[in-house]
Amino acid sequence: MVEEVGAPEKGPNAWAQAIAALVVVGALGGGLFVIQKNDAKAADKPATCSVDDKDEKADKAARAAHRISGTQLCTALNRADLPTLAGTPQEHALTAYGSDGSVEMAGGTEIPTPEGTVQLDTYTVKLSRSYDDLPIAGMEDLLNEAEKKTILGHPAVLYSGQTFSIQFNLGGGKSETGPGGIARTLVVAPDSKDGGGSYELAIWRQDSVRPDDAALLRIAQKVLPTVPGWAAAR
Repeated sequence: MVEEVGAPEKGPNAWAQAIAALVVVGALGGGLFVIQKNDAKAADKPATCSVDDKDEKADKAARAAHRISGTQLCTALNRADLPTLAGTPQEHALTAYGSDGSVEMAGGTEIPTPEGTVQLDTYTVKLSRSYDDLPIAGMEDLLNEAEKKTILGHPAVLYSGQTFSIQFNLGGGKSETGPGGIARTLVVAPDSKDGGGSYELAIWRQDSVRPDDAALLRIAQKVLPTVPGWAAAR
C-alpha cells in the first residue's frame, strides 16, 4: 500500500528567501503531520484544531510576545464554510492542525513563521504568518507567474509554486519524493501601509490539478479579517 502526500516546495516567507538567503528553509513546516494527526475521515465528521501540551506552550509564548500562534491560524482557517469557499461544499475538513516554527536568516536571526493547515478531500489550504521586516512591494519580480493584487485594501501578490509529492510504502518502509502539482499562493501585507511582514495563504490539490484562483481569493476575503491582529484598511 502506498500513501502519497503533497506539500509546496516553497515555505512561508518567500520574499525573505529570495532577498536574505535563508539558512534554514521551512518548506514543509508541520506539513507531514497531515498523514495522521487529527484524522477525522474514519469518523466522517469535520476535523478540529486539536491542541496538545506543546501547542498550548507555543500558543502562550506567542501571545506573550504579541504574535499569533499556529493554533490561532488553524482556528481562523478551519471554518465551517471553508469547503464551500474552496468550491467543494460536499466535503469537510479531514485534518486540521497548527504549528509554530521559525526560519533562520543568514545573519542568525530567527523569524517566527507560525502556520495553520486544513486538508479537505480535494484541497489542502495553509495559512502562515511571517514576522520579517520586508514589504510586499517588489516581490512580484522574483516569483513565478506573479501578479499584484489588493486584498481588503492590503497590498498582495499572487504567484505559483511547485509542490512535491512524498510516497510512503506502508509495507516496505521506504519513501519516494518527486515533483507534484501547482500550489497557488497569495502573500498579503498585514496592513495597508505594507510596513513589513506578511500573511501567506496557499492552496493545492491532492490530484495535482492546478488550483482555482477564485477559490483562493474567496478564502482570503473571508478568513484574513478573522485572524487576530489583522488591521482593517482605512
